[in-house]
Amino acid sequence: MEQLQRLPPELWVSIFSYLSTEDRHVVRTCCRYLKRLVDHPSLWRADTVLLSDLRRYTYGFWDTLRHRKLTRVAVRHLRRKEWRRLVKFLPSLTAIVFVDGGRLYREKYLENLARFPALRDFGVRNATWDEPMLGRSLSEQLRDRLTHLSVCNIRLTCTVEFINTVSQLVNLRYLLFHQQGEGYGLDTVRPVPCAAFHNLLLHLKKLQHLSWGMRGEPPEPLPEDYLSPADPEQPGAFRYGGPALTSLELVDYPETLLPENALRSLTSLRSLSVRYRYIREGVECRLRTWLSPLQQLETLSIIGGNSLAVYTTTIPSSVTRLTLRVAITLKDMDSIAPKVPALEHLDIEQNRSSGSLCRRIPMLFPQLRTLRTVFPQRTRERPAEPPPAASPGAAGAPGGASFILRDYLNGHPWPSPGVQELINQLRELSENRITVITTMRQRNQLRECDCVWEGD
Repeated sequence: MEQLQRLPPELWVSIFSYLSTEDRHVVRTCCRYLKRLVDHPSLWRADTVLLSDLRRYTYGFWDTLRHRKLTRVAVRHLRRKEWRRLVKFLPSLTAIVFVDGGRLYREKYLENLARFPALRDFGVRNATWDEPMLGRSLSEQLRDRLTHLSVCNIRLTCTVEFINTVSQLVNLRYLLFHQQGEGYGLDTVRPVPCAAFHNLLLHLKKLQHLSWGMRGEPPEPLPEDYLSPADPEQPGAFRYGGPALTSLELVDYPETLLPENALRSLTSLRSLSVRYRYIREGVECRLRTWLSPLQQLETLSIIGGNSLAVYTTTIPSSVTRLTLRVAITLKDMDSIAPKVPALEHLDIEQNRSSGSLCRRIPMLFPQLRTLRTVFPQRTRERPAEPPPAASPGAAGAPGGASFILRDYLNGHPWPSPGVQELINQLRELSENRITVITTMRQRNQLRECDCVWEGD
């Protein structure tokens, strides 16, 4: 104990900040002194704890969470008494997300949200409402408080009514909406009507990030101004009246849904992500015209879709982060390199030519700092259980289909000898300029729903 105290506590806390959550809990079991240091609030500021069945948690568990000043939780279904426990033990929560509810809910279920005065971030996943999810009373109480809202895979009674309610949350800066449908039948999901969507954008003037589910496909494409509502104060000449979006994500997007000039007014975008659902033969790729006006774009992510050769010439030169989940050849990389001379972060999917391709990367991208290659080996992971009383926050690992970077077959270590050899060659070719990512990262339950989580 005396030897441990020779170093100042601030230095120990700084050292522990480099440890994973699991390693911190191992250190925490060594002695009381280290336990107190590991529970320092600065080490848990960005953590989200997954909770379920709150009845089994002890007073010691809640005291630990309070000592860490935990403000973000992901919870499964809460009963009425469990709501009261959450309000009693963690009244200062700023972020709550409901995951895997899988039940039928009524409007009054979320009334307890108003009892968290510091709540700013709220999310719901995988549930069904047979009444309005955000009632009039609750929406009025949260109107000026919520800055982040995420709704994914939720069956609503009326989508338009819900969108109109969300438009009243005037301080929203982050909105994720991936709709499932309405009612109880196997109905076809339709896009949010243009009038309701324009009303939303015209009211949310502070909105910066929009993640929009595009699963529904109408008989005809959406109008060109679907993402560009006109300023109602200047009816004579068209002028964009929506928020100055800096980040846009289109999820489950079919190529035929939006026209060529759909993004013409979103010149403030710094980040664009398009996750394609499918591609129909004979349909012209929209990315070529979408990217042309986005000359300030810094981050571009393309998941699926057309061949790279179709749109590589229109990728803005301002892009510094590029993610591609499409088939990539050496010829594609040769075409991309001159277009993005300032590229610093590259994320690609592994294929047969990945070894040869990776060896060319240090020469093609002289400014590159980070390279990540995803190995699409799908593996099922068992959903994590809530944390035990002795180690709150230990749970929260993602479940479901995942991209696994470690080789578990026959107990082989990761990185494998072949991959490690490639990593060493990359470091040598780049003179240790490029960092190769080989570890899994923890899922952000507040931001990454099942639609976008790759389980890397």
